[in-house]
Amino acid sequence: MTSAPQLLRWGHRTLEVEIGVAEDGIARLTRIGLPGGTPPERRNWPALPLVEVTAAGHGRAWSGGRLIDTSLGARLRYREHRVTRDGAWHVLTVGLHDPETGLAAQVTYRSPDGVPVLRAEVVLRNDGAAPLHLESVSSLVVAGLADGREAIEAADVLWAENDWVAECRWQRQPMRVTSPFLGDRVVYDNGKGEVTRTGRGVWSSCGRLPMGGLTDRGAGRTWLWQIEHNGGGWHWECGERDGLAYLALFGPNDTHHGWRHPLEPGAEFTTVPVALAFVDDGGPDEAFAALTRYRRAIRRPHPDHQRLPVIFNDYMNCLMGDPTTEKLLPLIDAAAEAGAEYFVIDAGWYDGENGGWWDSVGAWEPAASRFPGERGIHEVLDRIRERGMVPGLWLEPEVIGVRSPMAESLPDEAFFRRDGVRVTETGRHHLDLRHPAARAHLDQVVDRLVGEWGVGYLKLDHNIDPGSGTSAHPGETPGAGLLGHNRAHLDWLDGILDRFPRLVVENCSSGGMRWDYALLSRTQLQSTSDQQNLQLYAPIAASAPTAVTPEQGAVWAYPLPQDSSDEVAFTMANALLGRIHLSGLLPELRPESLALVHEAVAVYKAIRADLARAVPAWPLGLPAWEDPWIALALHTPDTTYLTVWRRPGAESTTRLALPHLRGSTARPDLLYPTASRADVAWDPGTGDLTLTLPTAPSAVLLRLDDASTNH
Repeated sequence: MTSAPQLLRWGHRTLEVEIGVAEDGIARLTRIGLPGGTPPERRNWPALPLVEVTAAGHGRAWSGGRLIDTSLGARLRYREHRVTRDGAWHVLTVGLHDPETGLAAQVTYRSPDGVPVLRAEVVLRNDGAAPLHLESVSSLVVAGLADGREAIEAADVLWAENDWVAECRWQRQPMRVTSPFLGDRVVYDNGKGEVTRTGRGVWSSCGRLPMGGLTDRGAGRTWLWQIEHNGGGWHWECGERDGLAYLALFGPNDTHHGWRHPLEPGAEFTTVPVALAFVDDGGPDEAFAALTRYRRAIRRPHPDHQRLPVIFNDYMNCLMGDPTTEKLLPLIDAAAEAGAEYFVIDAGWYDGENGGWWDSVGAWEPAASRFPGERGIHEVLDRIRERGMVPGLWLEPEVIGVRSPMAESLPDEAFFRRDGVRVTETGRHHLDLRHPAARAHLDQVVDRLVGEWGVGYLKLDHNIDPGSGTSAHPGETPGAGLLGHNRAHLDWLDGILDRFPRLVVENCSSGGMRWDYALLSRTQLQSTSDQQNLQLYAPIAASAPTAVTPEQGAVWAYPLPQDSSDEVAFTMANALLGRIHLSGLLPELRPESLALVHEAVAVYKAIRADLARAVPAWPLGLPAWEDPWIALALHTPDTTYLTVWRRPGAESTTRLALPHLRGSTARPDLLYPTASRADVAWDPGTGDLTLTLPTAPSAVLLRLDDASTNH
């Protein structure tokens, strides 16, 4: 056993963590920053322990007019630590123990070499003789994000509202709005005086992304965090305690999600993983760049992340869930001629003339009325392959429609239930993937579609929220049942990708309602929105790299026959710095519109290798929903790509700041559309680019190359 140190330092060349252990043995995370920083004085150590744990009968109490923390987390004492390496990852494990209850905690911090991001999770084990009834367990607690009155006065809290067809809308407010200064010190306890954001239900990002941030509006020091959980059971809070800004990240808990977990003697519980990025300057842009590198490090390797093939999907502003052989064959030909490499048949392929596909899903057999003839849907799948593309299909695997034969053939125990009653939401039941019959059913479906039919792409959608979860097991709270299903869902995804390692899986949930890195560490793409208006899609597309790596962010490009040339270029530009999800009635486009589509796909193929290693920046700031000018930059060490959108109501000229190119010999090159009447002027001394777009709506893609610049 290692003796307790006064101060434990751990990290690598871009990140250092300090953990202080006081005389009473309580460990606290005292600093995260650059290596070689000054450790805080002992009197400035935060009161918050390394782990927050609450359990029934072990809460807080008043004593002598003060609130005393008697929770389990405040009783855990330092016992040991070890430092290891796991490939490119630096790993620190800290062991804690409460001798009275026998509760042991293993806190694991991981960080990829050279990336200033800390990943954290906690394993609790009951080494005592009596059960413990857990009510909340933190994945990460950090104080000292801002130290002192001046630092807190300069701090802004960041979060992202995330609604259906209005995803990824970042907000910013001074920390003092919720943590006002009250004389010499601010003392808050029990959920007072802090910014909180909470996810609920089954969708992890419905209402808001499972992310947040804190930034110094002057110095640029910035923290960004994400909770890597594929359900709505998450919570974060950021506030002030004892003159320090603190952050606490949680998965599900009792207060917000009705989650409780009995920890029997000898049993373990593991929290959901979370990540915290830190940059000393550069503001949110640099922090999002760090988070992008981290996201690439945690995800499952897959060739799609380097190839970035162009995908045609027949749904949005196209067939809209009504595919037939007759409608699909000309689309397949047009998609192949445009340069698509995957062709995905979206919703409706399994339903005939029985009143709509919504409440009949579940068996996943093709509808004979939609695909007539001896070969049925295989005529369409074969045509896709003949035209040099990989066929794909849409599935909503976790739901069973009330009219589906699977609703009767699967046992009640295979579905979400509460109080013994099967949950029904808008004509559908929800599978509980902990049950072997539910998993066997989905495995059989995937093995048939992929293994027998040769489908190479699955778009996995999820369009219902059945509420708090499932209490399928005796004594189980719905929140605990939901967490169990969430983890079984991830295990199922791992299983199908183990069996079919080249299968491409898209994560979709009514667009971006389940946008998290529990799923995105496994799936290859993320649907960013169901937004059908090309102008409203621009801020979503520009903000998408805050939540997903560029090569995973699928953006619809869906030209309509009535669109002007500027509108066609606008919708194609939406997708050029992400993943092209081409759609629309291509055979009906005017020749000049179709030429713009072909040009955009060709440009994308020429630059996509760079996108897979680029990091994002926002020269006009993170987009607001109604901004008339919007800009997104992706840059590698020697190349910057810049998409700029002008929407109606904007002046014809804007100035964009590219500080990473200041003093460079970069020269702007108009990549798309080549027929644009854009006027571009570059000032290397200030790093500013002035752009004039004479019409609105309009958009362009620019490239600035400078091999001599040291970024």
